[in-house]
Amino acid sequence: MKETMAALLQCKNWALVGATSNKGKFGYKIFQVMRNNGLHVLPVNPGLQEIDDQTCYASLADLPEPVEAVNVVVPPKVALGILEECQRLNISKVWLQPGADTAEVVEKAKELGLQVVYDACIMIELRHKGGV
Repeated sequence: MKETMAALLQCKNWALVGATSNKGKFGYKIFQVMRNNGLHVLPVNPGLQEIDDQTCYASLADLPEPVEAVNVVVPPKVALGILEECQRLNISKVWLQPGADTAEVVEKAKELGLQVVYDACIMIELRHKGGV
């Protein structure tokens, strides 16, 4: 999985499923850390119109441009559907944040042929890479 993680950390265009405007939640903190590390991040949350003046999209299918990878910070039951949407949209790289990365979700990602990172937080990995 280290090679997959290294490959995902090279991606510059991301969708963050579970992004939120609630500054106390990981969906917001991850969004900020990714952006502060120079990544182009499109937030995805069907309940929000925008986050910090950036348009928020209801689903991956609604994104205005292609992304290289998807970071998933939603409950496992929601994550299962997101994985299927990734496969339909030919998005092969998925990072499952802690909490979304149950054994069932990881297995589903592998069954769908996705390159998946789990048991790792992108915020920590970006900081180890020399980010903020």
